[in-house]
Amino acid sequence: MRGGHGPFLATPRRRRAARRGPRWRRRVVGLALALLALFALDRLFPPPLPGAGGATVVLAADGTPLRAFADRDGVWRYPVTPEQVSPYYLEALLGYEDRWFWRHPGVNPLALARAGWQWLANGRVVSGGSTLTMQVARIFDPQPRSAGGKLRQALRALQLEWRLDKQEILTLYLNHAPFGSTVEGVEAASWAYLGKPARELSQAEAALLAVLPQAPSRLRPDRHPEAARAARDKVLARLAGQGTWSQDDVDAARIEPVVARRLQPPVSAALLAQRLRAAHPGRAHVTSTLDANLQRTLEARLAAYFAQLPERSSAALLVVDNATLEARAYVGSLAFGDARRLGHVDMVRAVRSPGSTLKPFLYGLALDDGLVHSESLLVDAPQAFGDYRPVNFDPAFNGPVSVAEALRLSLNVPAVDLLDRVGPERFTARLAHAGLALQLPRGAKPNLSIVLGGTGTRLEELVGAYAALNRGGLAGQVRYTPEAPLVERRLLSPGAAWIVREILESHGRPGQREGLVDTSRRQRVAWKTGTSFGFRDAWAIGSTTRFTVGVWVGRPDGTPLPGQYGAITALPLLFEVVDSLPRAAADTARPPMPATVEKREICWPLGLPPDPAAPGLCQRRREAYVLAGQLPPTLPEREARLWSAGRLPIDVDARSGLRLSASCTARHERQRVEIARWPSLAYPWLPAQERRASAIPALAPDCAPDALAAVESLRIEGPANGSRLARAPGSSTPPTLRLRALGTAARVRWLVNGRLAGETLGALHWTHAFDTAGEQRITALADTGAWAELSLRVLP
Repeated sequence: MRGGHGPFLATPRRRRAARRGPRWRRRVVGLALALLALFALDRLFPPPLPGAGGATVVLAADGTPLRAFADRDGVWRYPVTPEQVSPYYLEALLGYEDRWFWRHPGVNPLALARAGWQWLANGRVVSGGSTLTMQVARIFDPQPRSAGGKLRQALRALQLEWRLDKQEILTLYLNHAPFGSTVEGVEAASWAYLGKPARELSQAEAALLAVLPQAPSRLRPDRHPEAARAARDKVLARLAGQGTWSQDDVDAARIEPVVARRLQPPVSAALLAQRLRAAHPGRAHVTSTLDANLQRTLEARLAAYFAQLPERSSAALLVVDNATLEARAYVGSLAFGDARRLGHVDMVRAVRSPGSTLKPFLYGLALDDGLVHSESLLVDAPQAFGDYRPVNFDPAFNGPVSVAEALRLSLNVPAVDLLDRVGPERFTARLAHAGLALQLPRGAKPNLSIVLGGTGTRLEELVGAYAALNRGGLAGQVRYTPEAPLVERRLLSPGAAWIVREILESHGRPGQREGLVDTSRRQRVAWKTGTSFGFRDAWAIGSTTRFTVGVWVGRPDGTPLPGQYGAITALPLLFEVVDSLPRAAADTARPPMPATVEKREICWPLGLPPDPAAPGLCQRRREAYVLAGQLPPTLPEREARLWSAGRLPIDVDARSGLRLSASCTARHERQRVEIARWPSLAYPWLPAQERRASAIPALAPDCAPDALAAVESLRIEGPANGSRLARAPGSSTPPTLRLRALGTAARVRWLVNGRLAGETLGALHWTHAFDTAGEQRITALADTGAWAELSLRVLP
């Protein structure tokens, strides 16, 4: 066909298109293969990003670092996000290091070209040309400062940009940039050098920390303040030139001096931090409930206060907020890290003998049980409870005392007597229910010694229990982190807790004389001390309206610390701590009396309200706090052999006053009278008037003996009453007496001036040397309640 190409003849345009088709496909395939190769290389050679775990920092409630735990490389850091850092720092960092950070893909070609030209022109590196992403790549994959190293760094930067967004890359830099020594990250550096969080940086401080990673060793402000200042001012000048900051702001920042603290990781509340780190493994930071300023203050105060304690001695302190049960200060040892003081042993949670610190809970439980009120009559006199014979810390005895006095004076015999009535098993179970678990030897059962320290407990559990005195009777588990659950259990009723707290607050402060010191602005403190057997533990626990404080002093290895006991060693520090705690005007006010508590007048020895019809039964009047309207009478004597304390009805002759039995031969005008009897063990301490008022009248001679006639009559065989004793001429040996008690076959305890000096059985002799001149009062007190007394004077 002339002039025609036919349908199958290609035009030049079609031939060119046909040639472009395979070429375009080859390009697409090549690009895909290149991308696939890059993806494979990225997967085969991923950037070494940091993993989870490693360094941990434990924080106070306000975010202040308490203790930093380094990672396996010995580096400590405090992770933050860009939102938690001062905008000044971000402006200084990006303005000085990488203005185009938010726009480039990880590498800035213009910056690299400029750096290369400056290197060729000057023969040295003038500017690095590295972006912030490239610096992050160099942190995790260090490269030599060479063309090859720079190329590899650029490739790593591209990998980072491929895998992470800009915010994540910036976060990596904030937390891993080197700041000298073992400190990484801006937050850790801000605390280490400046003592503040990075969110509070000034413009001058932000500029300093922005430039510090360029040469951390050479620019450390704690070692080279002038070099650091010059570098900082260079950053300020650049930011002013860029217009990032105004010239006025930069001029003001230049005036600010470079002041840095000595670089060291924080070590505060070290033992609690260690405990929290173990409880939260893998967490970069753990926030506690502690008050950072209070913690530092009390650590310093504790160290100064007990600096003179002998070696191997330690101390512990715990402060808890009553409202939340959150710990505000925690000092587990006197000197953390001091091997001579066993500073690694956390005495806040070590099991130790509590001494007398459990007594307030015993009296509170007895109040709730209706056994006693605050002025119930108890007897502080030598007593035996089976084979157990307690004595007081001070060996003197006080005779008749009230519940309040027995608790305030921490008398041992009344407490053991009361525990015998409450039951040691029940007392132990009640404490355990409230979170105060007493530790006994394997296989041992609760016994009467536990109230005097014959058991083990922990300071943190004691503090949680004492908080109940200002929490309406609710004890609880101390909380160390904000997320810890609030665990609280009832220990006492609100009324019993109020009465016990009122008793302990009325202590006052030792050495503080009434009227000499204005106490109106001081917080009321319900406090109790304790000392374990052998001076191994000295305790002081106190509770105010807002806080409960516990102090322990002793040796972690359990050896004695002679001469150190609660009232002398621990109590003064307790009051110093209480006076340093935050307070409000309302904290000094007395808490209102609960509706279940009322104040009533009672009489001793019966423990009941006065009876207008029998005024002679009221020998001593006292004001008592009564719980739930209950007015229990004086407790009956334990194992009373002769009669029980209380109202004793007796028939007497109306004229002679002699006692009449049921069988009398003569004619008598009978009259029924009542006598208020004191517990028999209290009689040696009563004044003569009260002894006469409670004396049983003699039996009329014509009457047959009655039960009261069987009362033992005790007599001391020895010198006459009022005798004088002196040393033998020329002798330095004190005068010695050999005495015996006649009229009983029971055990007899011998007291000299109210102090237990020995005991005998029946009429066996007792020998005593009188080495102190002056009046001496000797009392023989039988288990039956019979007693006799002898007064002597020892000449000097």
